Amino acid sequence: MAMPLAAHRFTVDEYHRMGQAGVFHEDDRVELIDGQVVEMSPIGPRHAACVDRLNRHLSQRVSDRAIVRVQNPVVLGRHAAPQPDVALLHPPIERYADAHPETPDIILVIEVADTSGDYDRAVKIPLYARAGIPEAWLVDLAAGIIEVFRQPQADFYGEKRVAP
Repeated sequence: MAMPLAAHRFTVDEYHRMGQAGVFHEDDRVELIDGQVVEMSPIGPRHAACVDRLNRHLSQRVSDRAIVRVQNPVVLGRHAAPQPDVALLHPPIERYADAHPETPDIILVIEVADTSGDYDRAVKIPLYARAGIPEAWLVDLAAGIIEVFRQPQADFYGEKRVAP
């Protein structure tokens, strides 16, 4: 009789301790999604340029009313610490010096997808909805569209708009 395989869902605290212990290298592109350490896609030039444009545009628009955070972790409950490409956070910035932002701190998350659109749509957007993030965007470079998600529900957003 075969023994069933046991899977371990890592917590955010365990994930951070692994990073501090040197399990991950500084250049490793990983994030914690539903308790699993997931390797992120490499950042290509189109992706990087899009994130740079979003950063510049949003920083100019929000001024001191919000903080623009680029490709840094947010903590969404016990088992998730994704790194959205862009997040808008409630100020002041000093509140994030000792801990990563959590759900109540987040105004908007943006994922930029050059090759990861299907994954972001199937995994990351539902994760943000479950966490109660009020608004999420998926900038799909391959399709040339921006999907805007609002009204988070259990595993989905109640409102979805597509902008060219």
